Amino acid sequence: MGQGSTAVTPAAVAGVAERDRPGMGERLTEALERSWRPVVLLVACFAAWWVVSAAHLVEPYLVPSPGTTLRVMGDKAGYIWHHSWVTTYETLLGFVIAVVVGIFAAVIMVYSATVERTLYPVLLFAQVVPKIAIAPLFVVWLGFGITPKIVVAVLIAFFPVVISMVTGLKAVDPEMIQLSATMGAKPLQTFAKIRFPASLPHLFSGLKVAVTLAVTGAVVGEFVGANQGLGYVILQANGNLDTPMLFAGLLIMSLIGVVLFVLVEIAEKLLLPWHASRRGEAVTTSY
Repeated sequence: MGQGSTAVTPAAVAGVAERDRPGMGERLTEALERSWRPVVLLVACFAAWWVVSAAHLVEPYLVPSPGTTLRVMGDKAGYIWHHSWVTTYETLLGFVIAVVVGIFAAVIMVYSATVERTLYPVLLFAQVVPKIAIAPLFVVWLGFGITPKIVVAVLIAFFPVVISMVTGLKAVDPEMIQLSATMGAKPLQTFAKIRFPASLPHLFSGLKVAVTLAVTGAVVGEFVGANQGLGYVILQANGNLDTPMLFAGLLIMSLIGVVLFVLVEIAEKLLLPWHASRRGEAVTTSY
């Protein structure tokens, strides 16, 4: 090495990485900086809701006050919890089935042009058909149990998973595929080591859409025929003109969707720390 140059040792690199790693306090500060804007917006929405109800701009039987809605949620917490759990269970089961079947269908479509040309129009047709229009058929065919709700949730959540997975699998650099084949990798090895990992960013984008749609699908199925679940609660409250309970059901349904979305996003951060979006996020928060 020339005069005046400094040797870079692994210990020195590790020391620099350790110093650059944000501490617990810095991570907490960054989390607060990222979350204060949606919190402020949420508080503003509740404040506007309170002003509208307190000023009697709308009749209470049309728009109950936030206090009345929260009081109903507290007084009937057990009742709401039971029906919320039913909807959550239907949502999760439908979402998992949609993910498994969607990934399997996407892989087949990518590896077989014939299957893609045959299956893609059918998937598009199934997505265009309003699920609320065909949900009664599932009730007639499958009864009033949990199965029709899960089927509707699967049908609604299935399409984003398939499209995102197909896009991700096709977005892989062809030169990487050719390189793996040149090095003697089998198709299954190429899929496991190159195609599938590279498709995960696209897949997670579809999963975040699909998990919120699965909530909608479960509730739509409950609208058609059910004796439990948040869709049942909302229908009962609407029929009885019980707007506080109706608003409570809507709030809980929205909360379930937000929580599931956040869980998928956390899984994406844990599984894809190497992705460019995560590196860009880290650079942005450092300024």
